[in-house]
Formats: sequence, C-alpha cells, structure tokens
Amino acid sequence: MYLRRDLIEPRVYQEVIYARCKETSCLVVLPTGLGKTLIAMLIADYRLSRYGGKILMLAPTKPLAIQHAESFRRLFNLPQEKINVLTGELSPEKRRRVWEESVIITATPQTVENDILTGRISLEDVSLLVIDEAHRAVGGYSYVFIAREYLKTARHPLVLGLTASPGSDADKIREIVENLGIEHVEVRTEASPDVKPYVQKMSFEWVKVELPEIYKEVRRLLREMLKESLKPLAQFKLVSTYSPDISKREVLQAGSKINQEVARGNYEIGRLRLHQAKAVKLQHAIELLETQGLTALRTYLRKLREDKRAKSSKQLMEDPRMRKVVYLLVQAKESGVDHPKMERLKELVKRQLERKPDSKVIVFTNYRDTGRRIVEELEAMGIAAERFIGQASRGKDKGMSQKKQKEVLDRFSRAEFNVLVATSVGEEGLDVPEVDLVVFYEPVPSAIRSIQRRGRTGRHRPGKVVILMARGTRDEAYYWSSKRKEKGMFDAIRAIARELERARPRERSEPAEIVEKTPERAGMSRGKITSLDAFLKPKGAPKTEEKSGASEKPPRKGVFVKKPRVIVVYADSRELRSGVPKHLRELGAEVEVRTLDVADYVVSEDVGIERKSANDFIQSIIDGRLFDQVERLKRAYAKPVIIIEGELYGVRNIHPNAIRGAIAAVTLDWGVPILFSSGTEETAQFIYLMAKREQEERKKEVRLRSEKKALTLAERQRLIVEGLPNVSATLAKRLLAHFGNVERVFTATEEELKEVEGIGPKKAREIRKVITAPYVGEDKI
Repeated sequence: MYLRRDLIEPRVYQEVIYARCKETSCLVVLPTGLGKTLIAMLIADYRLSRYGGKILMLAPTKPLAIQHAESFRRLFNLPQEKINVLTGELSPEKRRRVWEESVIITATPQTVENDILTGRISLEDVSLLVIDEAHRAVGGYSYVFIAREYLKTARHPLVLGLTASPGSDADKIREIVENLGIEHVEVRTEASPDVKPYVQKMSFEWVKVELPEIYKEVRRLLREMLKESLKPLAQFKLVSTYSPDISKREVLQAGSKINQEVARGNYEIGRLRLHQAKAVKLQHAIELLETQGLTALRTYLRKLREDKRAKSSKQLMEDPRMRKVVYLLVQAKESGVDHPKMERLKELVKRQLERKPDSKVIVFTNYRDTGRRIVEELEAMGIAAERFIGQASRGKDKGMSQKKQKEVLDRFSRAEFNVLVATSVGEEGLDVPEVDLVVFYEPVPSAIRSIQRRGRTGRHRPGKVVILMARGTRDEAYYWSSKRKEKGMFDAIRAIARELERARPRERSEPAEIVEKTPERAGMSRGKITSLDAFLKPKGAPKTEEKSGASEKPPRKGVFVKKPRVIVVYADSRELRSGVPKHLRELGAEVEVRTLDVADYVVSEDVGIERKSANDFIQSIIDGRLFDQVERLKRAYAKPVIIIEGELYGVRNIHPNAIRGAIAAVTLDWGVPILFSSGTEETAQFIYLMAKREQEERKKEVRLRSEKKALTLAERQRLIVEGLPNVSATLAKRLLAHFGNVERVFTATEEELKEVEGIGPKKAREIRKVITAPYVGEDKI
C-alpha cells in the first residue's frame, strides 16, 4: 500500500464511494470541500497496489494540477521524483522523460493530448485516469479525446470523474457519461445523510438594492433604443419579439440566421446585420448598467465611441437618446453616484473585518473592470485587496500568468491580504482554507458557476455567502435561473444514475455476485459490496480461472487473420489546436506530427492538403496571400487539395461574388480542387479517406520530401526579385513583366519603378536603397 493511512481518516461516504468505484468507472458528484481528491487517492492506492503502472490525474489549470501533485507527495509513500506535474511549460523532450520516470502524474489536459498525438507518451500502463472538474468533458475539450484513447489502449482501464456540478442539462450529463466511459454514478448533496454530519454550516444572505432614479432614466433610454433595433428583426421573423427583455441567445442566433440567408443569395436580409449588431451592443450596455454600474457603462460607451470601423457603434453614439445617456452619466459622475452594490459591498467587507480582523473574503464579479474598481475602492478604505484574473490579455489589461496566479493564491492563504477579487477563473479549484465570506457581486445564470462560487467557503469551518442583486433587473432573473437549474441538475443526475443501474445487469456477462476478477477483466467488475474492510485491504492474488462456459463467450474484440495496413497521415504541428489530428486518430490513422514547409497534411508523396477555416480563407483573399499559398502547394505536390472548413458566406463583410471569384480562380486557373467541410470532424474524414485511397488502393508511399522540386527559370527569377523590400510574389511578377528581365528590374530608377502598379514613392525609394547602398560586412556592424 502506498497511501499513508496514518495521516488520514476517511469518512464513511468516502469509503463507500471508494468501494463502489475502485473497479468500475465512476462519475462522483460531491459538493466542494468534501474530499473528492481523497477518494481519488484511495482508489489510486488500490490500483497501484493491484495493477501497478501509473496514475494520471488531469486538472483544467496548472495551479490545480500543482495542488494535486502536492497532495499526492504529502500522502503517498513514494519518492518525490516519482510524483510530477506535466504542463506545456516543460519542453516536449523533458515531458517525455518525466512521463517515463513517474508513477503519479498530474497534468493539464491540453499537454497530455498533444503528447499523445505526437507519440511522446502512451496510456497503455495507466491503471487509473482521474478527471477533475469532469463537467468539462463535452464537445471538443481535451478530456474527451484523452478518455477515449485511454479506454482503447490501457491494459487495465478505470476512469474516475470528479465534479461538484455536472450541469443542469440531462443531455449534457449523458454526454459526459458517454465521453468518459462511465458505468456508475455516485451523487451526494449537502443534505445526503452520510454527508450531512461533515458539512460546515453555511449561511446565505440575499442583499437587494434599489437603483437610483438616474439609473432608471438611463435604463429607459437604452431599452427604448433596443426595442427600436429589434423591430426590423421581428418583422422578418428573425426574433420572436421586440421586447427589450428578449434573451441574449435569441439576438445572437438572429445574426447566424442573417448570415445563412445572405449565403442563399437573399442580400436584402443582409441590411438587417446593422440592426442586429446594434441590438447586441445595447443588450450588453443594459446588462452593465444593471449589474455593474455607471462607471462600467461609461467605460463601455467610451469603447464604442473610439470604434471607428463599426457602423453600428457610430450610429448608436450619434443617436440623440445616447447623447442624453452620456450627459446623464457625466452628471452622475460629478455627483458621485454609482451602483448601490458598491456601497453595500464595502459595508459587508468592513463589517466582516471589524468582527474578525484576520478574515479571508472572496468577491466574485463577471467583469475585470469591475474587479479593478472594487480593489481600488477597498484599498481607499485601507483594506488589503488584490485582483485574481485569467491569463488572456484584454487590450491594455494584461492577463495574469499561472505563476502569478499561484503566487497571489499563496499570499492570500498566508493572510498577507484580506480580500481576493476574482473573475470566473477563480470559480474552479481554489483550495483556500478558511474563507469566511464569499460575495457574488452579481448572480450568474449558471448552476455550475453558482455552485463553484459558493464552494469557496464553508470548506473547513462555517462560512457565509452574500449575493448582491439590483431589484427589478436581470440580477433577479439570473439568480432564479441558477436556482431552477441547480434543482434540475440533481434531478437529472439521479435519473441518469438510475438508467445506468438498470442497464448494468443487461451489459454484464458475469453473475452479479462475483467481486474479484482477473486483471484483464477488472475494469468490467460490477460486484456487490459485502463489507468495507474487504475493499480497504486488497485481497491476495486475483483468480485466474473463468467460470464454466466462459470460454464459449464470443470475444469482445474482432480477431484479424491479417493485420490491416496502418494509414499514416503527416500533420503540421500548428494543426494540433484545430482538433483535426484528434479526429484522425479516432478514425484509426497513425498521425505523425512534423513542422511542414508546405501543406497542413500529407497523405502520400503526391497529395498535400491545405486546411483553411472559412475566416482564414476570406482573410487570405483580403490580404493577398491566397494565390501565393496555392502556387507553393501546386509546386510541391502533384495532387494538391484545399479543404475549406465552416460557413463561408456572411461571416465577414465581403461580397459573396468576391469569394466565388477566388474559388473559381483556384479551381480553374491553378487546377487545385477545393472541398467544403462542415467542421473538423468532416475535415478529418476527408483526409482519412484520401489517405486510405492513396496508401491502400494505389499503394503510394507517404513520406516527406527532403528536397524541394527543382525550380523553373521563371520561378528562380521571381524569387530573386522577391528578395527586394516589400515585394510579394505577385508584385515580383509585375516587375518582371514590366521590365522584361531581372537585370532591368535592378537597374530601374525610382521614377521607372513607380510606373509599376503597387509601387509608390516610399517603396521605390526603399528598393533603390537596398540595390545601391554600400555593403557593410556583418562582422563590422
């Protein structure tokens, strides 16, 4: 046994869950702070003791992965160097060595996904895969690919999914269950009999504030403008109503409908884009006003005024009603009026610190600007506060690196400051002991986020949650929405748990009474639990004989007389983020990741494939890259192919005929076929089928050429001219066509150069400077 049981005292519900999940892939739904990680450790100890191999625990962020590794190091009898963290900050070669040398690995999923795709690691020896924050295992998130690969390749697979909140949508929960290969669900709430004794008392307070009159006037003006923008959309049945209370989702979907109509040639509908864009911006303005305050609204309107490109922004700011809004905002600033939530928040924090000076307080807000202002207001009161935000930068507001995030959390844990003001990045996995007060600056309409937020307190001692709401606004709607979804979540998860239980007897081919299995069948065990002791101390050698008649069962996997030829696809390393290599792997292809000079995928010595998203294809038309790229592809491969992925028409403000013209030119002038794909999955299917035809039917080799195809004289001449400053392939062709040869290009005067389309005075001057300037040896510079 590896787990130091002298340092832990598992609770009854942890022992029960451990016993039920140590041989059956489980999803564990347990409130935050009640020891999901310890359950993972109990199962990890059992799996290592019985099957050996490795334990892999995935967490969505680096700080959380580090946190889990530290817990394993503290509680497992293993050399420290055998427990490691894998993140993208380590070099690929270092990650490979760390994987080979480790017994327990905690990691971020994107890192593991890339290492699987590039062949640096294999999941064959992993005897337990732990998925933390398992509610993320939907869509194209890395958890999904890793779990599928694991269940296919591991010798003794077992998946343990951990979450406090899987979501309120039954279909989404079923998707999680299917994606992770879950066979059993263990769900507990704070009210569960075996959990209730360990739940710290948590008090809730809903603080409702009244908006000042100036708010109501600004709100009335914005809602009036929103209603006006929605009317044309409602007339064309793009939205169901022009009420200002319409959902954001419906207004956003109207944009997609407009794009689809334009793609069908209905250009009249295209003019409604302006109204839809204005409606989206007005909805956001109203939300900021209601939930964040006048300062947040002023900042947003300033951004709209500075946006010179968007016609919708310009029209909004020129509207007389918006001018009145701006005037009222200036008036409010001069009077010192802002959102009443801010004053209530300051009162709450002050009262908490007066009552207990060493208190830890977390304030959650949806917006970075609001977070910054809260910190400023608290610091002005002499209260030590810091912001906790994500890694991405928002304009001038630089993101927070993972190193900085960990540093801030460590300092908060050591009580170096009292108040942590966090955006959504702080909702998952913040293991800060003894948080006394959590404040929602605004409610969130998500059950998952609401549960995650309040789970930051009441973990180790009684805590308090305060939710600030502006009366009569979407704050109230969001709050009741999250409550309704939360109730629906537990109803849905229990129903799905019952479905799995009913399905289990039909799926298993062994009698239910059998508990012990051979190592090969351990992952399929569904034995009845007879006593906890039997599960805390693993029995001796597993049985090796099947029951009579077992040999007559058909094999679970097909048996091939002849092993089929492996389909190999070379993929450019920059394509890993696209998701296509994952789908290729799931289709059965062996994906070799390389840095390719030309093409994104190579499926034979003749066929190179360039994948372009619809947006990238349109951008390459706008900036002139498209035909240069097509030429390089055509020169490198005898049978080049371009795949365009996604909806082409209506995604950018470019006329459909310009797009059609570019497609016609690529197809007719260059002879390069274009395939259209609905998404990454269909793209992968196209690539796989082309690889299959080339490699199986036509017996073509798939290899990357070490030498490029010999250039023609014209190509050599063009490349020489391309070496001049700001001269593209297209401009080089124009220069050669105008002057007749390379020599005349290089001896032309500035005036002669300016006769060529695309060359102005500045470009001509720079070209002449490069040609005529004395050469200064690099060793003399």
